[in-house]
Amino acid sequence: MLEKDLLETGAYKKDRIGSALRGENPTMVTRMSSGFVFLMDLQFLPGWCVLTAYPQVKDLHVLPAAKRVAFLTDMHLLGETIEAITQPVRMNYSILGNTDQYLHAHVYPRYAWESPEHQRQPAWFYFQDDALKGSKWALNETHVELGEQIKQKLEALMQEY
Repeated sequence: MLEKDLLETGAYKKDRIGSALRGENPTMVTRMSSGFVFLMDLQFLPGWCVLTAYPQVKDLHVLPAAKRVAFLTDMHLLGETIEAITQPVRMNYSILGNTDQYLHAHVYPRYAWESPEHQRQPAWFYFQDDALKGSKWALNETHVELGEQIKQKLEALMQEY
């Protein structure tokens, strides 16, 4: 996970799931019953992960009921994991599909140290900030420990569940 060479090339971004299946996606945390968990490329909210359905489908409602329940259960387990590790003031869950038009859920913590303005807004408003431009928040080898903690806790929760 988080191999520097793979991060720098960014080739995995063209096909995140395909690169995960080939073992070439440095952002992959683990595989769950409904798909893959990846660390978000920008970690301005430490612990932000994305659960991507596999096989890919366009929308949640396209899945048969049992697979829909599995995806939402995995999303919950991921949130429980991130909360246990990062101790945020709240967890947010977003299923959008506006940019990447396949089913994926953003699961991300919100923190007391965020500005009051940001605390009241969806995390997407951070992308308007110039502070996010550049590499300050880019996923890098310093996030290996966080990724490993998420992986270990999540895999333990999956075993319990």
